[in-house]
Amino acid sequence: MKVILQQDVKGKGKRGQLVEVSDGYARNFLLPKKLAVEATAANLNVMKLQDEARKKREAEEKAEAIEISKKLESCLVKVSARAGEGGRLFGAVTSQEIADALKEQCGIELSKNKIVQDEPIKQCGSYQLKCKLGYEITGMLNLVVAEL
Repeated sequence: MKVILQQDVKGKGKRGQLVEVSDGYARNFLLPKKLAVEATAANLNVMKLQDEARKKREAEEKAEAIEISKKLESCLVKVSARAGEGGRLFGAVTSQEIADALKEQCGIELSKNKIVQDEPIKQCGSYQLKCKLGYEITGMLNLVVAEL
């Protein structure tokens, strides 16, 4: 029996896939637990429409990520922090502080999880940070840490 999976099923396939399973497995396990629906003409059409919508949404998200990476190149973010002797900071500059400053100064809203810091920023100076924007697109963020 051909079924369209509604959720990932271990050993059978991923969500949205059309798979061939035995009649008993489909009737006794997949269909009652709503893990799959029968592959009728109407359900196949719905699957195609959902697949097209997903591809369109992914293309839009990828285009947005490319646009944000271009904006990041031209943006310079300044963060002020308390520092002691020799420009050494009390504590470190966090990704959340950088994300807040980026939103305030450049108007780019970016999650703190997307900003990659190889090591904690504990000195005043300028830095280049990598931002993972998804779909294997990365942007470089220019950051200046100044003393208060």
